[in-house]
Amino acid sequence: MKVSTLNRHASLVTWALAAVLVGCSSGPRVLAPYEDRGKPTQGNPAPAVASKVEAEKVLPGAENAGKPGYYTVRPGDTLTRIGLDNGQAWRDVAKWNNLDNPNLIETGQVLRVAPPNAVVEPSGVVVRPISNTGAGAKPGDANAKNATPAPAPVPAATSPVAADEGLAFIWPANGPLLGGFDEAKNKGLDIGGKAGDPVLAAADGQVVYAGAGLRGYGNLLILKHNNTFLTAYAHNQALLVKEDQKVKKGQKIAEMGNSDSTNGVKLHFEIRRQGKPVDPAKLLPVR
Repeated sequence: MKVSTLNRHASLVTWALAAVLVGCSSGPRVLAPYEDRGKPTQGNPAPAVASKVEAEKVLPGAENAGKPGYYTVRPGDTLTRIGLDNGQAWRDVAKWNNLDNPNLIETGQVLRVAPPNAVVEPSGVVVRPISNTGAGAKPGDANAKNATPAPAPVPAATSPVAADEGLAFIWPANGPLLGGFDEAKNKGLDIGGKAGDPVLAAADGQVVYAGAGLRGYGNLLILKHNNTFLTAYAHNQALLVKEDQKVKKGQKIAEMGNSDSTNGVKLHFEIRRQGKPVDPAKLLPVR
């Protein structure tokens, strides 16, 4: 009996060892996880890979960031605002940057805001394109090599009138002055009146914007007078001209109103030199 019991125990030990050896020889169980390592499941990319792709995304025009004549889009920007702040028509900015949809611009995108054949100083002042006579020619013109760029416009702070640009602005409305120019708080003049009072073009020009897409301006018109000056007319109840239309000084272009105005009927009027607001009172006749 004792021998039989010992034999039985020996058999059990032998069987157990055999089972362990068989289990160990069945192949490494890390093989499948090893093959799948780093492979995301379909439809669920690995977060680290996705983040890396986002980080490496390069927006259009990035190579021009910081250069004169270019602008980096900031949160909340619109093409209309960018054009106004840089003294350009939004349609021109869209064309220079090959924008199929001007409403689709991205924060961080870099846009050209000066004509392709213009000379832009480091200060951001746009010098007129060169020509046979020193202004206006395209780079391919025969005498362009011998032409010299026109001098940069004198900064607004030292130029009390626009006569140097061949302009003589008039008051765009006849009402009382409600608010003067303040570089930080009011970028133009506020002129009072009654709803429906005429709003006049301050000088000959072309309508480069007509609409209500710029927050804080209501129904807005922007006129471009030359390569230097724009004027803006805000809070109108009616716009009487359309984009690309040419207008004459003194022409009725809108009717005064209070669209997007917080304190009643008024015309908000701005003059911008190279896109920068200047005090209209210094460029308008004394009254």
